[in-house]
Amino acid sequence: MLNTHYLVKMQLLRDRVESFDDYPYSLPVIQNIDTLEFHPQVTFIVGENGSGKSTLLEAIATAWGFNPEGGTQNFNFTTRSSHSDLWQKVRLSKGFKRPKDGFFLRAESFYNVASNIDAMDEEPGPGAPVKNSYGGQSLHHQSHGESFFSLMLHRFGGKGLYILDEPEAALSPDRQLAMLSRMHQLAGDESQFIIATHSPIIMAYPNARILQITESGIDPVHYEDTAHFRTTKLFINGYQRLLESILNSSA
Repeated sequence: MLNTHYLVKMQLLRDRVESFDDYPYSLPVIQNIDTLEFHPQVTFIVGENGSGKSTLLEAIATAWGFNPEGGTQNFNFTTRSSHSDLWQKVRLSKGFKRPKDGFFLRAESFYNVASNIDAMDEEPGPGAPVKNSYGGQSLHHQSHGESFFSLMLHRFGGKGLYILDEPEAALSPDRQLAMLSRMHQLAGDESQFIIATHSPIIMAYPNARILQITESGIDPVHYEDTAHFRTTKLFINGYQRLLESILNSSA
C-alpha cells in the first residue's frame, strides 16, 4: 500500500483566537490543542457527543476548501450559514502530492447535498447529469443508508482526500463492514480518510490513527482503549446483566 499524505497536520493559530471563552474555542478540545498529525491513510477522531468532533472536522474541511455543508470543492451552495470561524484560525500542512478527488460528507446535511445535485441536474446545459457520478439515480430516490453507500461506491474515485463526519449514521452493521472494504480499496489507491465516528466497527480499521477527545484534550489511543470499544464489549459480553442494572437504577 502506498503512503500518500495529502493532509499532514493541522495547527491551531492560537494567537488569532480573540477569546477562549467563546464557542467553539471554549471547548476543551480546542483549548488544549496545538497540532494534530494525520495518518497517511486513515485517521479517526472519536469522543462523546458535544466533545467537538464535528466542529473540528468542519474546520479542517472548510480550511481545505470544501463547502461547509458538504460535497466536493465545486459545491458552493448555502442552506444555512451556521459553521464557526475556526477554519480561519487553523493552518493545514499539505503533502507534496495533490489529491485528484475529494469529498466532505456531513451526515446531518447530506440531504442538502442531495437536493443541490438534483437542482444542478434540473438546469439546462451540456454534459451528463451530475447524478451519474453518484450511481445514476437521485440520492433522494434511495434510502438514507443506500445514498451514503452509493456515494462511497460510485462517487469516491480514488487518489482522494475524503473527510467524513459520522458516516455510520445511516448504515447498518453489515453496511459498515462493507464500508470498511470499500475504504480499504480506496486507501490502496492512494486515498486518505479523516473520519469522525462513534462506530466501533468502523474505527476497527487496521493500523489507523485514532485520536480520542477527552476533557483534557485530544490524544492518540489504541482501538481497544477507546471508550466505544470498552462499552460495546461490556454490553455484548454481559448485556442482560448490564440492562438489568441500568433499568433498575432508573425505575
